[in-house]
Amino acid sequence: MKVTERLKTGEKVYSFEFYPPKTAEDTAKLFNTALELKALSPDFVSVTNSSSGVMPYRTVALCGVLKSQFGLEVVAHLTCLAHTRAEIAEICSGLKKMDIVNVLALRGDPQNVAAGALRRDYSYASQLTTDLVKDGGFDVGGACYPEKHPESPSPEADIARLKEKADAGAGYLITQLFFDNDFYFRFLDRAAAAGINLPVLPGLMPLTGYRQMQNFTQMMKVTIPEPLRAGIERWEGDKDGMFKFSVDYASRQAEGLLKGGAPGLHLYTLNRSRAAMAIFKNLKGAARP
Repeated sequence: MKVTERLKTGEKVYSFEFYPPKTAEDTAKLFNTALELKALSPDFVSVTNSSSGVMPYRTVALCGVLKSQFGLEVVAHLTCLAHTRAEIAEICSGLKKMDIVNVLALRGDPQNVAAGALRRDYSYASQLTTDLVKDGGFDVGGACYPEKHPESPSPEADIARLKEKADAGAGYLITQLFFDNDFYFRFLDRAAAAGINLPVLPGLMPLTGYRQMQNFTQMMKVTIPEPLRAGIERWEGDKDGMFKFSVDYASRQAEGLLKGGAPGLHLYTLNRSRAAMAIFKNLKGAARP
């Protein structure tokens, strides 16, 4: 199943994001999470890939397991800053052997690239998108930033870069985290004005604590609305209270996005199932909204 084809049906698309575990214990936990979330019948799950250039084959292997053993449709993240075109071709060959046709084309974060690992073949995700589309074997998606990319000088400049991805052949977009739906809908307006008319899946994740909130604001430059900040501060130290508040906030946000016309939801799971399952239950009171 190609993600773009699923989006064209007009039905809401629901997906979850995982990252490759590093230990046997974490692997067992992820597989348990995958089994639990499979019960929600997601349209796909995505698997992240480090920008460092040292983990792509772990991503490929996990994608293969999730598809062949768990029966999940998989979108493989692929970053390009730390790879040559020949290396990208080798990774793509591995994906094809596992019958994985969905890829999210990403530049990667320069600060996470290992010393001496930066390559010169790619500078932008649009260049990787061009190569993947030219290959002909993949359904290619891209990332976007409702509040603009942290490195971009302005929302206008960010949209210009996004237009390059769209023109290169990206078929849909998945957003970075955001906690105020106005950012998402204003972003759609800016994109449409620039001639970008791709489906945009909003990416959501409940905040779990004050430290995580600080990380998002400092590293990702994500805005934390005052009601969310106040709630995080109020429930800090109360694990159950924090979970309920965070899930309720994310559930209201998800409901507003769907009612406003979002084509679905992409939930960042941190390899855990509890919050995602609670959000789905809040939305519909059933296994799947």
